[in-house]
Amino acid sequence: MVDHIKKSFRELKWYEYVMGAVMVLIAARAMVVAFTTGASDGNPAWLTIINFISAVCGVICIFFTAKANISNFAFATVNTIVYAVYLVYWHIWGTALLEILFYIPMNFVSWYFWAKHRDSEITHKTKAKRLTLLQNAVCAAVVVASALIYHAVLVRIGGEVAWFDAFTLSIGIIATILELFRYREQYVWWIITDIVSVGMYIAHFDAVYLTKRSIYLIMAIIGLINWAKLNRTRNAQNE
Repeated sequence: MVDHIKKSFRELKWYEYVMGAVMVLIAARAMVVAFTTGASDGNPAWLTIINFISAVCGVICIFFTAKANISNFAFATVNTIVYAVYLVYWHIWGTALLEILFYIPMNFVSWYFWAKHRDSEITHKTKAKRLTLLQNAVCAAVVVASALIYHAVLVRIGGEVAWFDAFTLSIGIIATILELFRYREQYVWWIITDIVSVGMYIAHFDAVYLTKRSIYLIMAIIGLINWAKLNRTRNAQNE
């Protein structure tokens, strides 16, 4: 495990280190300001510690996932737990339920499946697969139908930014299932949900999470390119 994490860090590109450094600096500044003069974004001081942990673990996770590195799940689990605390505090119920009831257990299930289907030569990576056109259409239909249902529920329970939250919840579930089964099309949905999330954190401004989700969006595009390449060059058999 430790050896795989070391290999994963060695594979990071210079621009990923730059984005990681920017994320750490912004999260650290928010934490220092909150404990000295008070946070301008309304976050209590203790929540900025949560934000810092989430920021660091989140960007490391997304860097590794974009390269199909199995070691991403160690950081994903920590990030999911602390991010759920943030969401509950701000009453963003749809995404909070997604984190607690779905992402946390799915982290462990996905970890198992990715490890079970390791690349035969690059053992710290998993095999990449692809969807058919019909399967993509079914995924899109499920996302739209689910978002409509989730929106109605969120409005009833008083959730904030209900449309953003509903689509984040719906798309997040589909993308996570695709990630579990190692389909490269997960990144098409991650790109969409990251655009939605950036919009949500612009509407409910939070510098740390806005930066984090912006990095996620950039890495989702890179991840789609990387996974398509892996599927084409190493796993064309679609196992």
